[in-house]
Amino acid sequence: MSVARNTQLLAIWLWTAVTLSLLAWIRVGYPWPVCVLAVLPLLAPLNGLIRGRRYTYAWATLFAIPYLTFALTELLVNPSARWVASISLFLVFGWFCTMVLYLRASPAHRE
Repeated sequence: MSVARNTQLLAIWLWTAVTLSLLAWIRVGYPWPVCVLAVLPLLAPLNGLIRGRRYTYAWATLFAIPYLTFALTELLVNPSARWVASISLFLVFGWFCTMVLYLRASPAHRE
């Protein structure tokens, strides 16, 4: 397997883990509708991630920033949610880095 294909599969796996980590916020007292609403925007890049579209990987890196900000804020200010926040922060940061690696490893199409 190529490096681009491996990073694509890792990015999809991390996308799934980020989605599940957002649903885990229910365990620390967030209402389930809020957690589901937080997951819904993550469905936007899924088709492009699966198909390996470089454009989707490029804008999805910016798409991850609000999730990074939320997890970091909760890690710093909410002691009861630190374990979920640290897991979410780790996963979102990994997803972000993996998408950047995919952009570096995949061939750019010249037209």
